Amino acid sequence: MPEDWFGEEVAARYDEQLGSMGSPAEIEPAVDFLAELAGDGRALELGIGTGRIALPLAARGVEVHGIDLSEAMVARLRAKPGGDAIPVAIGDFASARVEGAFTLAYLVFNTIDNLTTQDAQVACFENVGAHLAAGGCFVVEVGVPQLQRLPPGERFRPFDVSADHLGFDEYDVVGQGLVSHHWYTDDGRSWERRSTPFRYVWPAELDLMARLAGLSLRERWSGWQREPFTSESTQHVSVWQKEV
Repeated sequence: MPEDWFGEEVAARYDEQLGSMGSPAEIEPAVDFLAELAGDGRALELGIGTGRIALPLAARGVEVHGIDLSEAMVARLRAKPGGDAIPVAIGDFASARVEGAFTLAYLVFNTIDNLTTQDAQVACFENVGAHLAAGGCFVVEVGVPQLQRLPPGERFRPFDVSADHLGFDEYDVVGQGLVSHHWYTDDGRSWERRSTPFRYVWPAELDLMARLAGLSLRERWSGWQREPFTSESTQHVSVWQKEV
């Protein structure tokens, strides 16, 4: 079982630290996109967390199930209106199973990178393939590795510098890993640090993982509103479909 990096201390402040990612402007296009793919079928969210996407998707009438390693995060989901109606399996989403077949499975907000080895990411695709009905779709939202934006010889890249939060990614190019370092403050004097390991993954690498799991690329965009994916895109929303 992998280490749970989203325990009680993180879960207690997770929603309030989402920033713009917790706003309707960010959430609604994602829910529109996912609801369209789910249709009348069931949806499975890997890394369901506190329900940022699952709750509004369920409110659209989609039957949503979830998998998550963190009991503390899921407790926050279940405390919200409608949260206790969403079944959640506690476990590693690379291997945990949920009964039945799904029209849609999805991983959002860079959560695929929480699997810190290539083997675990491959296993995740295989697990999704086993859950999907024929013709079902797997959606992943994840950043494009920003190595070209690293200064020569450097391994740190700032991604947020504000009055109450400092964020830096530390890259391990040889191991294809990174650690996201966060410093938070409530009063501007004392700072709390949190560091979380990830494994960054390239779009073409994800496509190969999908092929190994019996899925093929259906579409790729740079955002939930189907903005074109280009060489300048900093993230992608990719959809793979299970072979019929």
